[in-house]
Amino acid sequence: MKIEIISIPKIEDRRGNLSVIEKDVVPFQIKRVYYLYDVPSGAERGGHSHIQQQEFLVALSGSFDVILNDGKAEQKVSLNKPYEGLLIKNGIWRELKNFSSGSVCLVVASDVFEEEDYIRDFEVFLSLNNELIK
Repeated sequence: MKIEIISIPKIEDRRGNLSVIEKDVVPFQIKRVYYLYDVPSGAERGGHSHIQQQEFLVALSGSFDVILNDGKAEQKVSLNKPYEGLLIKNGIWRELKNFSSGSVCLVVASDVFEEEDYIRDFEVFLSLNNELIK
């Protein structure tokens, strides 16, 4: 599966820690940054795949699960450290679940928002992946 856990450099200091996401941390040029917060208990986010875009997810606060599917296998990754992120390359279906109270999910993306890059129907995602595998 086209995913990877990447360590974010952590500068420890008695006044508090600092982590930096820049050009050497993610393998793409950063074109968009957004974050999810105040996600109600039991709510889910994601539920899509990207044709081209790559994303890097970080649990800045709290925790959440990322359910990933490449059309052949499913994998769950729990994020709960602000100095580690999950790189999700294109062609991977993702769902975000089980947000803890006060959690914040940072998303660093390789492209600006373009609706045409999203696949929002899981059956369409599966059929497109099956076509690519042939």
